[in-house]
Amino acid sequence: MDRGRYTCVLPDVGPDAPLVTAMRARELGRKSVVVGDRVGLVGDTSGADGALARIVRIAERTSVLRRTADDDENTAEGRLERVVVANADQLVIVSALADPPPRTGFIDRCLVAAYDADIEPLLCLTKADLAGPEQVLGYYAELELPYVLLRPDADLDALRDLLAGRVSVLVGHSGVGKSTLVNRLVPDADRAVGVVSAIGRGRHTSTSAVALRLPPRPGVGTDPGWIVDTPGVRSFGLAHVSADSLLHGFPDLVEGTVDCPANCQHTAEEADCALDAWVAAGKADERRLASYRRLLASRSGEGDSREPDQRNPGDPLEGS
Repeated sequence: MDRGRYTCVLPDVGPDAPLVTAMRARELGRKSVVVGDRVGLVGDTSGADGALARIVRIAERTSVLRRTADDDENTAEGRLERVVVANADQLVIVSALADPPPRTGFIDRCLVAAYDADIEPLLCLTKADLAGPEQVLGYYAELELPYVLLRPDADLDALRDLLAGRVSVLVGHSGVGKSTLVNRLVPDADRAVGVVSAIGRGRHTSTSAVALRLPPRPGVGTDPGWIVDTPGVRSFGLAHVSADSLLHGFPDLVEGTVDCPANCQHTAEEADCALDAWVAAGKADERRLASYRRLLASRSGEGDSREPDQRNPGDPLEGS
């Protein structure tokens, strides 16, 4: 989308087919059109210079990835729900292993959003030449979370295999190398690339979400898939996710709630919450429980909703 105009791709056309420019028809009312939507077009769909079609229908969405600017549903920011992308199959969470350091609190939020949207997550760890993945992978050991390690100039075949035949949306903090990765996957994408500041924070470079068709791979006949590049974000609010769904973003903790009393809120103040014993028995990482309870607290507007690594970047995994 760009200033009220939408770039559309017709089905069953080759990568060199012209793109169709369209505007949203008035009869759609307040229905919003977002990246990834399948739409019905009328009018001039030739893609010729100056041609303009109209979007008259939005097909039912198979998935909707959402976020809010704030966790607290009692605030205006928390109630303002943003659709990131429609009809995605996979959420690729891009995180650097160093410069800036990994922020597991942000990854946890993305996992909650993915599970809530019924989208498969994939952890993409960049800058593997600067640090090892052991700490991050150890934190998610109980989840069997699929992941891929990337080093500069290394081939991307393993990642391309995981993207093939899917619509994958890429999210990540600014500075983690997401735009650089997109440019390597789609050389014609020309996404702006920024730098990391001295305090380990990236500069926003991508300014709007855009769907990009992955180029075909020589000798591989399968559909290479699509990626949706999104602007770098510093927060991923979850006010739109119910408390029950929030727990399912932590599958390593779900079984531990079986022995909880009825209507247990699973907070640290719940004396009979079984999650503490579950962690004490070594069945889940205590940092995962702390992250879950931090998200619970931020939903009610209590405490600091930022992850510990954002408040004190000295140890990115401490308490995350």
